[in-house]
Amino acid sequence: MSHQRQELSLDTERTPLIETEINAGFDQENSCSREHQLRFEENTNEKDILYEIHTASGGHVNVRNGEIPDDVPRNTTTNTECLMHLLKGNTGVGILALPVAYKNGGLWLSLGFVTVIGMICTHCMHVLIRSGNELQRRNKGMHLDYASVMEAAFETRTDWLKNWSNFARRMVNTFLVTTQLGFCCTYIVFIAENIKQVIEYSAPVLLDTKLYIVMVTALLIPYSMVRSLKILAPFSAIANLLNLAGFVLIMVNLWQNIPDIRTRKSIAEVQNLPLFFGQVLFAFEGIGLVLPLYKKMKDQDAFLGKVGVLNLGLTLVIVLDNAVGFYGYLKYGEDTRGSITLNLPNDQWYNLCAKLFFAVSVFLSYAVQFYVPVEIIWHYTKKRSKSRQISIPFYAEYILRLVLVLLTCGLSALVPHLDLLIALIGACESSFLALILPAVIEITTFDCKKNVKIKNGIFIILGLVGCVTGTYSSLLEIIKTF
Repeated sequence: MSHQRQELSLDTERTPLIETEINAGFDQENSCSREHQLRFEENTNEKDILYEIHTASGGHVNVRNGEIPDDVPRNTTTNTECLMHLLKGNTGVGILALPVAYKNGGLWLSLGFVTVIGMICTHCMHVLIRSGNELQRRNKGMHLDYASVMEAAFETRTDWLKNWSNFARRMVNTFLVTTQLGFCCTYIVFIAENIKQVIEYSAPVLLDTKLYIVMVTALLIPYSMVRSLKILAPFSAIANLLNLAGFVLIMVNLWQNIPDIRTRKSIAEVQNLPLFFGQVLFAFEGIGLVLPLYKKMKDQDAFLGKVGVLNLGLTLVIVLDNAVGFYGYLKYGEDTRGSITLNLPNDQWYNLCAKLFFAVSVFLSYAVQFYVPVEIIWHYTKKRSKSRQISIPFYAEYILRLVLVLLTCGLSALVPHLDLLIALIGACESSFLALILPAVIEITTFDCKKNVKIKNGIFIILGLVGCVTGTYSSLLEIIKTF
């Protein structure tokens, strides 16, 4: 496979997730998988590229020398592969919590609102790509991720907003760090609650959920010390297979003995709607993935458009979200729990398998999600120490990883309720990443017409109202729980 490439110096201040791989244990001759062995120009060695992986916050590339061609993530993915990545990035723990979101919103209100929010999030993904393309043109082909798009949108202006470019980038990275750590918290609670149900059914052992959280964390500590994405890649592939098998088993359960639709509320109580808003937004947390996927496609024209990969992928996501949410709430009604797996009866082997499949899958996915905040924080730490001429010992990163794992454990034990955690993270974090920031980027990047400004204003107001009310309601419910 041969591709024409241009080398350019990439400022790691702009893209902290593109970082130098210092694990010396790799064989240089085999450090790239065959599909990533790209032919560079003379100034860039193909062995410099170690691995590329996709997480919920975007695609990240590890390199040796800190310099990367602008199209490293480009021209290697087919339309079908891109569609699979898009589906994977938008179907995680959030989709399993949509039945409880339906309970908080009501059957028919939820069906309409999930569809509308899904369409808005899809539009915001289009906005992010169009803005990224325009800003990339202004920056003469420099590769841009979510944080860099936000920074470039401010930096290329000629008014007072130009002075806020560094703040804009740091704001996005802050949201990425807190969101990913929030994901890790929900992962720990999810694993603990599902394993608890399986063990209690199999043996007369009654332990508090917090003890399971501590035990899960003890297993996650050595796993989270893995610094190489290349090593984590096979675990991610196994998690994908377990997710697929788990979804099939869940739908088998939901489609059996379905009650009458009239037994469920069409519209829930008004006080529950802010929780519903946060839980729905949590399920559409794949906006950071679209830029690297778009850059990586062989046929980029096929990604956008009315019948493009993005619209097709998000349409499938909306259908899957509504299917799990609708039938999950229809089946279990007011007894619906924070994850649909927790409602599955334990007296059938395939329900126990579904719980174990998802528990193992989420456990294997933890280290990949954990990689993002570690890289952002570690990059900032190295930069600060370099500016102050302070030497950092080699084990400092492992200490950082340990502290962050224990932090997620502590937060999980503090609020061991999956539905409330998801509502809080969705309202407080996802409202910015999925709604507010794309609207700000479009207004800042383009000379928008009046109707576009009104549209973006509506998105910003919707995001802010949802953020404030959802965060307040989530915190209030958490306080009531204790």
